Amino acid sequence: MSSLALRRWAQTGCRHRNYATHTVRQEKDCSLITPPYAQLQANLTKVRKILGGRKLTLAEKILYSHVHNPEETLADGVPRRGATYLQLKPQRVAMQDASAQLQFMSAGMNMCAVPASIHCDHLIQALNGAESDLKRSIVTNQEVFDFLESAARKYGIEFWRPGSGIIHQIVLENYAAPDSHTPNAGGLGLLAIGVGGADAVDALTGTPWELKAPHIVGVHLTGDMNGWVTPKDLILHLAGKLTVRGGTGRILEYFGPGVFKQSCTGLATVANMGAEVGATTSTFPYSASMRAYLNATGRAPVAKAADAAASNGFLAADEGAEYDEVIEINLSELEPTVNGPFTPDLATPLSKFGDLIREKGWKDEISAGLIGSCTNSSYQDMTSVADLARQAKAVGLKTTVPFLCTPGSEQIRATMARDNVTSALEEVGAVVLANACGPCIGQWKREDKNGEENGMFCSSNFKARNDGNSLTMNFLASPTIVTAMSFAGRLSFNPVTDSITLPNGQPFKFSPPRGQDLPADGFTAGEASFYPTASPSPRPETEIVIKKDSQRLELLEPFTSHFGSFNPRGLELPRLQVLMRVRGKCTTDHISAAGPWLKYKGHLSNISENLCEVNEAFDHDHDATQSEIDTIPNIAKRFKARSQPWALVVDDNYGEGSAREHAALQPRFYGCAMIIARSFARIHETNLKKQGILPLWFADKADYSRIGAGDAVETVGLEDLLKGSNTATIALNVTKRTGETITIPTMHTMSKDQLQWLRAGSALNHIRAQMK
Repeated sequence: MSSLALRRWAQTGCRHRNYATHTVRQEKDCSLITPPYAQLQANLTKVRKILGGRKLTLAEKILYSHVHNPEETLADGVPRRGATYLQLKPQRVAMQDASAQLQFMSAGMNMCAVPASIHCDHLIQALNGAESDLKRSIVTNQEVFDFLESAARKYGIEFWRPGSGIIHQIVLENYAAPDSHTPNAGGLGLLAIGVGGADAVDALTGTPWELKAPHIVGVHLTGDMNGWVTPKDLILHLAGKLTVRGGTGRILEYFGPGVFKQSCTGLATVANMGAEVGATTSTFPYSASMRAYLNATGRAPVAKAADAAASNGFLAADEGAEYDEVIEINLSELEPTVNGPFTPDLATPLSKFGDLIREKGWKDEISAGLIGSCTNSSYQDMTSVADLARQAKAVGLKTTVPFLCTPGSEQIRATMARDNVTSALEEVGAVVLANACGPCIGQWKREDKNGEENGMFCSSNFKARNDGNSLTMNFLASPTIVTAMSFAGRLSFNPVTDSITLPNGQPFKFSPPRGQDLPADGFTAGEASFYPTASPSPRPETEIVIKKDSQRLELLEPFTSHFGSFNPRGLELPRLQVLMRVRGKCTTDHISAAGPWLKYKGHLSNISENLCEVNEAFDHDHDATQSEIDTIPNIAKRFKARSQPWALVVDDNYGEGSAREHAALQPRFYGCAMIIARSFARIHETNLKKQGILPLWFADKADYSRIGAGDAVETVGLEDLLKGSNTATIALNVTKRTGETITIPTMHTMSKDQLQWLRAGSALNHIRAQMK
């Protein structure tokens, strides 16, 4: 890594923020970012033979070309979508915050098995503007940055310093290539799959990473977008059709002539928001816009290699490939769309949004406009918004509400400054923030509207994820619609049809915005000190920096196995007490809100709702007196103190939202051994398995109401499963608080390898044992 010590860049990292370096970035060394297409196509040839020549979708080609040992993984010759577990070899890992590094340290390795990078963007809080926000965030988060930088140096990981940009945009600009594994990076035709830190450790240690073969949904695009319609409106429209659960266990694969009329960064926006419908990931066939973007970002060798692979049919679906479902969308029929509030799948065409406001009785005003961040922070987005700003300036208009703009990366920020995009925005009242996720993940330190109901327009995220206020109604829209709304100040304003009255009484109507896909003079790198040393060598002598009195970081001690001499039930879980039954929606924000369970607090420090407040949980200890009634975390601590393992009963789609590792680590730390759900969100279920928690599904969802807080639970059949029985099922013997006993059948999704994680106490325990 860089030889600069953190204290030096903490002191000087903001020094040059007032100007941009007007030098186009040099072509990168692409040796480690160009996919090994020949090897991948050879692997795919093996898979095709096993499959008997079945026609494949693009997503299947990418997945199967990365399968580890195809002869074993696909031994039955019939991989079943939604059932077969694939052993995959990802090519790269991109990490933010500290959970993956803390776990990798326990693996006993001196370097990573694959190229990796660390990004700091989620710890930068927005308040006043780029320079002061970055400087303040570096001081506030110094100990975390020290840790991340030292871990990167020790293990040879590229470290992108605070201010360099949002992880998603950095990956798109620097690492993504058609057909690799690295959410908006999917706009470059790869499978960019979000995982928890423990999954990242699989790749970092060279352990095959396991993924249940997803279902494939084909989204067939025809027609062309008109006027105010953007790729953002495409994914907002699709979110309304699919709902927040419609993509669970599925890859969204776009195809058809409409794909090839979109910019690469437009496709990246669509891919990024696929996460809002629960999709495993999204992907697109290789296109001319991807080639142009690779060339413009210094990756011509990657484009050349991708051209050759595409000529062999590798970077598109086979003609006649079958999808589990096909959704038809005519882009010519789309109109600007607004989604929300509180959920990203409540989609309303802009022409009908005014009617919705009147129907709901909402106050017809907006309190702020936010654009950029991880979903919409490209040069094209920013130049489109600047076009509206220039139109407004020409007639003397300024924004009527706080209007915050977040560039996606230092490269975007610097290029915006050079091309007078930043000045165009600031001249009409915008505040340009640091190159970080900022508002998109609850990192806007908002000083007005606290505890007040208000309506905000933004280009990413939903309830409590921008300003930490659960009463803020977040409406998702394209950056251009958000910008127009910020000038009008009214929820009901429709820039397609409506005018704004100027001070002189004359009406003013915006023309449809026009942006530039790529800068005419190329991209500018900006502040060079933010960038990592390419492909650094590990420095094993480096001491990992964790303060002894840290309130944010803690070295992880291995979890103990549930099975051992202390457990009289052998290979069944010990007798568990149900800590609580969670009713309704429960996201990872609720489970791990600012880290109430463990010392490490994570990055959403201003989201304070906790599980028992949000979900009507039974929040008392059934062995305690009334005077001991307490919070859920404190009750869990008492359970742990008396060595009482426990279970949770939860509702549908448990663990949706952010892939925060701590939502699994923290319950496990305090003794959770099993969670029984109506259904699980994909990433969270995997995170639970990685930490040695058994996730079970109710065979009959109605049984959810038959088991509650304070009941005792024993597994039946787990021993047979752990001993290798392929037909074993797991039932629960439940002893109610009344003394009544019942048996509840369950289902599981545990694979052979995942059962080894459970038996060892965690996936990391198993990996470490394999390396001895």
